Amino acid sequence: MTGDIKTKVALIIEYDGTRFLGSQCQPKAATVQSEVESAIEKLTGEKLRVMLSSRTDTGVSALGQVASFRTGSSLAPERIIGGLNHYLPQDIAIKAAYRIPDDLEVRRAAVSREYLYRIWNEPERSPLNERFRHRVAPRLDERAMDAAAKLLVGTHDLKAFGSAGRGPERSTVRTVYDANVSRNGAEVTFRIVASSFLTHQVRNTVGALIKVGAGNLTVEEFKGLLSINAPGKAGPAAPGKGLCLIKINYRKDLGDYNENT
Repeated sequence: MTGDIKTKVALIIEYDGTRFLGSQCQPKAATVQSEVESAIEKLTGEKLRVMLSSRTDTGVSALGQVASFRTGSSLAPERIIGGLNHYLPQDIAIKAAYRIPDDLEVRRAAVSREYLYRIWNEPERSPLNERFRHRVAPRLDERAMDAAAKLLVGTHDLKAFGSAGRGPERSTVRTVYDANVSRNGAEVTFRIVASSFLTHQVRNTVGALIKVGAGNLTVEEFKGLLSINAPGKAGPAAPGKGLCLIKINYRKDLGDYNENT
């Protein structure tokens, strides 16, 4: 099933992050990476490391996570999809697989990442709606939240939106391409597209936006967070269950890469 010649495969992965302690491998913990690596070993007989294009925290889900691995298997992409899904648990699914050039690094080659955070804005609990949403009881002003979110667009030092105590970041400057808040009935949604993100940046941003929506932080005070040179000042971090990694964007679709480009 495997040979000496190694080629690189990229996977598009969807997962429900509820039971996982994040995406990346950790000792004696269920993670998305460890489950995918286990499935690859069962399918190909190879014990190898999978590289993820974006790290997600405990409880965070994904619709379009991207991972890659080098394999000696000659299985066609459609056989890889079916084989891995056979061995993976029900809360992880491979949606697509592509052979890609060996020098394409799925993390470094990504030009942007898109996240969605869902809030269920009702005073009474709703078990079905809250599985992938964070419930906030007070009525939120989504227009004020949207005005604040739009201030993030551009290139900023977002140190205040990173988490304190997580070790020094080499650079806390990030470029945000789009950020907005919208409402559909009881659901309030925050969408953000950026080059990359600091640790806990999205959840800390949502925490600050909730304060804006509840009237506990003005839009101008939110703007002031962009000039604070200290980590962890935004927040508090919203729970991971409301967050979903929607898509990793590249200069072209992964399916358009091949061994000759």
